[in-house]
Amino acid sequence: MKKLCFYFQVHQPYRLAPYSVFDIGSGKHYFSDEHHAQNKAIFEKVARKCYLPANKLFLKLLKKNPEMRISFSLSGVFLEQCEEFGSVGAKVLKSFQDLAKTGQVEILAETYYHSLAALYSEEEFIDQVERHSNLVKALFGVEPKVFRNTELIFSNHIAQIVHRMGYRGMLLEGWDPYIEGRSPNLVYKLPNHVISDQEDFSLLLKNYKLSDDIAFRFSDHNWSEHPLSTNKFLDWTEANYGDTINLFMDYETFGEHQWAESGIFDFLEALPAACKRRGFGFQTPSQAMVQSSHREEIDVHSPVSWADSERDLSAWLGNPMQDAMMQSIFDLRDKVLATDDAALIHTWRKLQTSDHFYYMCTKYWSDGDVHKYFSPYESPYEAFMYYSNVLHDFKEVLSRFKAE
Repeated sequence: MKKLCFYFQVHQPYRLAPYSVFDIGSGKHYFSDEHHAQNKAIFEKVARKCYLPANKLFLKLLKKNPEMRISFSLSGVFLEQCEEFGSVGAKVLKSFQDLAKTGQVEILAETYYHSLAALYSEEEFIDQVERHSNLVKALFGVEPKVFRNTELIFSNHIAQIVHRMGYRGMLLEGWDPYIEGRSPNLVYKLPNHVISDQEDFSLLLKNYKLSDDIAFRFSDHNWSEHPLSTNKFLDWTEANYGDTINLFMDYETFGEHQWAESGIFDFLEALPAACKRRGFGFQTPSQAMVQSSHREEIDVHSPVSWADSERDLSAWLGNPMQDAMMQSIFDLRDKVLATDDAALIHTWRKLQTSDHFYYMCTKYWSDGDVHKYFSPYESPYEAFMYYSNVLHDFKEVLSRFKAE
């Protein structure tokens, strides 16, 4: 029996306030001030359009369909905003907690700050993953067993670290060059020369074609398959070889990227009954990994992600602005940690959030349009300017802190 494995990424960054060169040394807050309530406004907008209605619908569907399963990863900075942004944030957090209490929802591990720390510092990466796991345990009463890295960034080396940390497995993009014509709907493992003892470590690959039919093409009237019905979608699913159909996407797909008027919530509501009629089931990532008796082998030397047409790191590390800022923030690690100042360390880590570098991307065509859609800035150069000024100010604060 084919089973759908839904995973949803839930994340909101702390976007930088407009920070000019004249703000350096002024003490102006990096992420918000009395004139820059953008982070709260965006959170409340997405809560109204996505988090609250989607969670309400999923809670209804889970109660009505005891066999249904879904999974989430919720970044630490998203959960912080739930606790920070008043009654709306509290409602959002409770709605996710209510979902977790059903026992039909798996919460996954990730980096607390939605960062690219795995590429720069193993110690920093481990610290952020452990911090995230502790927060999930505190808020949801569960210990994550499966790991998904920021933006599904994956390589053999990152998997080795995650395996040593004791996780059951990882999620990654089912990108064609790596699976070499095989199906993403199978459970995979790494070669023995990468991890020699991996009987309890598995890999789930995103079926990006079926996932993107929902996440990107659902409301596209120019798409030849529009409108997408549940029966049409399950026809395609049935035609796919393999028994775990991994549908990984941003949670904002529901109501924010695909507006309610597109029929996306109606599609979701009809899906469990349609699956039942067709003999399809549901499973969490942990269930897919545990129940698999055979695993295909995959070897990923260079990092792969789920972003942009290249599925590499170029969404965050594709030009000199991004490269310089990313290297600069991670180069500060020893100096920042030496202060032993919790607030300073927390600020430094919030500056690692991948979105800051995503906004600096200078790609064109369809990938460039996606970056522009998500960016709160007028241009990649404005994003770079604000970040560079903030980093300059942070370095001054750090130097004064040491002097004191």
